[in-house]
Formats: sequence, C-alpha cells, structure tokens
Amino acid sequence: MGRGKIAIRRIDNTTSRQVTFSKRRNGLLKKAKELAILCDAEVGLVIFSSTGKLYEFASTSMKAIMEGYNKTKEQSQQLQDSASELKFWQREATNLRKELHTLQQNHRQLMGEELYGLSVKDLQNLENKLDMSLKGIRTKKEQILINEIEELTRKGSIMHQENLELYKKVKLIQQENSELYRKAYGTRDPDAAAVTKNTTPTPSDFTFCGDSLSPIDLQLSQPEPPQNFDVMSRASDSG
Repeated sequence: MGRGKIAIRRIDNTTSRQVTFSKRRNGLLKKAKELAILCDAEVGLVIFSSTGKLYEFASTSMKAIMEGYNKTKEQSQQLQDSASELKFWQREATNLRKELHTLQQNHRQLMGEELYGLSVKDLQNLENKLDMSLKGIRTKKEQILINEIEELTRKGSIMHQENLELYKKVKLIQQENSELYRKAYGTRDPDAAAVTKNTTPTPSDFTFCGDSLSPIDLQLSQPEPPQNFDVMSRASDSG
C-alpha cells in the first residue's frame, strides 16, 4: 500500500507542525550541501522558523553569496529596465511617426493638395479651418500694426518734447544775447546802431577770461567811420 499524498496547506496541530518543520529543514539543508558538493555550486540557504529562529547554510561564505546575489539581481534589473525603456521609446517613435504623417497630410490638404476621397462635409470642415486661420492671422497682424503705431507715437511725443526743450534753450540764449547786445551797444550813435541793428552778436564776439565764475571782459569793436568822412573833413578845411 503506497503513501498517500499530503495536502500542501498549513498544519493546524502545533506539535505536528514543529515535527514536520524539523524533518524537512534537515532534509533541505542536506540537499543543499549535496548540491554544492556534487555540482560545485555556490549555495546559500536561509530559513526562519515560525518563532523567528534562523537556520542557514552556505557552501562558501554567506556574505559573498549575498553580494553576488545582489550584484546579479541588480544587473538583471538593469537589463529588464533597459528592455522596458527600449520598448517604451519604440512605442513613442511609432506614435510620433503616425502623428507626423497625420500632420503632413493635414498640411497638404490645407494647401489644397490630396483632396481626393474627401466628402463635402470634410471639405466644409477644411474650409472652416482655413477661415479661422485667416481670422487669427489678421488679428495678429492688426495687433502688431497697432503696437508699432503706438511705439511710433510714443517716440514722436518724446521727440516733440525734446524739440520744445531745445526751442526754450534757444530762446533763452537769444534773450541773453539780446541783453548783452543792449548793454554793449545801447549808448552808441543812433546811425551806427542802425547799421548794426540787424547784426546778432555771436559767442565769438566776446572773450571770456578766467573760469566760468570770474567777471566777463567784453571787448567791443570800434565802429567804422562813415565812407564820406574824408570828403566832409576836406570840405570843412577848405571852408
């Protein structure tokens, strides 16, 4: 009469469970040792009982075995990640190629090409897209023109203000020149003053001595004698 099959499930009886654990643990440790010797393999076995007690076996060194396990596991994980990443980018490339093809087809249709196979509704949708695009382009163009006009207006206002400032400075200089002219020529002979009435003195007619805070030395030019001075002198002498 053969042995009956044992159901693989948790043993409820504590004593039976402990006896089974001890027997199978010893058998497992024995099999691990035989595997290491017969096949020249590095074998590491770690067992924790239900009470938390540790049982272990290592054919060489448990530390070396664990380090080799972690290194191999990490390399395997990297290979899996690389394969997964490669598949991901392959899917992305496929999706991008499809999207590019769709965009190129839409562009050609917007340019009036490859319209065969389109229904009236599709053509109406295409026409509506073109109208919306034109409206957007016109709006953008008008906004750019408005911005340029505003910028030119602002620059024109600045230039106008600068011109006003320059005009004020010129008027002030003219007033100063007129005041200096009045002080310099105000007591001269009326006939001589009439001759030079329309002559405006320039800064070169005055000589500034010393620094800007020192008194101004005005060097006045002597009035030229009238052209008939010699004739009048001879006539008075002969008389």
